Amino acid sequence: MATLKEIAQEAGVSQATVSRVLNEDPTLSVKEETKQKIFEIAERLEYKTSGARKGVHKSKLHFLAVYAYPQSTEVNDPYYLAIRYGIETQCARLNIELTHFYNGAEGRELSAVDGILVIGHLPAERLAALHSLSAQLVFVDCRSQGDFDSIDVDLALISQQVVDFFMAQGHQRIGYIGGQDDGPDLRELAFLDYGQRLGVVQESDLYRGDFSSASGYKLAKEMLAGDWPKALFVASDSIAIGVLRAIHEKGLAIPQQIELISVNDIPTAKFTFPPLSTVRIHSELMGSQGVNLLAERLRDERDIPLRVLVPSKLTLRGTTR
Repeated sequence: MATLKEIAQEAGVSQATVSRVLNEDPTLSVKEETKQKIFEIAERLEYKTSGARKGVHKSKLHFLAVYAYPQSTEVNDPYYLAIRYGIETQCARLNIELTHFYNGAEGRELSAVDGILVIGHLPAERLAALHSLSAQLVFVDCRSQGDFDSIDVDLALISQQVVDFFMAQGHQRIGYIGGQDDGPDLRELAFLDYGQRLGVVQESDLYRGDFSSASGYKLAKEMLAGDWPKALFVASDSIAIGVLRAIHEKGLAIPQQIELISVNDIPTAKFTFPPLSTVRIHSELMGSQGVNLLAERLRDERDIPLRVLVPSKLTLRGTTR
């Protein structure tokens, strides 16, 4: 039985082009004579598509989105809601059936699907169980665990950019207020490592709780009870909202007496008082591009893993000078 590689070699094109032509991909731009040549070679070599080899015709893909956090997290932090929205929007655009599964929904039966989107970090035993449902996994908002595709943002680079900005402002002591899930947050690790090497960060100025506004308020109150740093890197906008309240209660002027930069640029960031300076992460794009990676991997039968980094942008508003 012929393979895509054999057809591609004879036609003088890539395997991906052959796959997209034979699966009648409407987005493919290729000469008509090239298409005809591929179809003729495939017919002569008696090539059959994967659906035909299985004796079935699958008209619609079915993806499973598995979230490493409970659904209530989306209420507390719009960043996660935007990821789901991007996934849902792109699946609808590509006519892909989508099932959601949140952490904390134990007991729900799962059946085999065409591909799985893993959002966040899951323990190895859960990943093994998911892999038994589908060999095609794409990780969203985290680094790939194994030979799988992933789409993420460079949190280490963001931390370095924030430190560089504050140093350029003349700050020689920079604090951090963040959260922690199953393990150390990459933002915090990079911030500590980079800041210590430059002599502007010390471990005693690191405060961590969870990723809620309540946690940010509590940690900031604790920090402001002593000798506090005059520049703060806050791990998320949701945490920063609580931090702002604590600073206001302390009677400090922002940004004259204390400055802060957070991460995500959620919709409410521009409406806080003062408006948050924050690093914008395109979380909706991470969701939609995760769907695209999974669909493309299935379509082209690609087995080489890809890692995609979504760019970020520092947006300066009222919490910095």
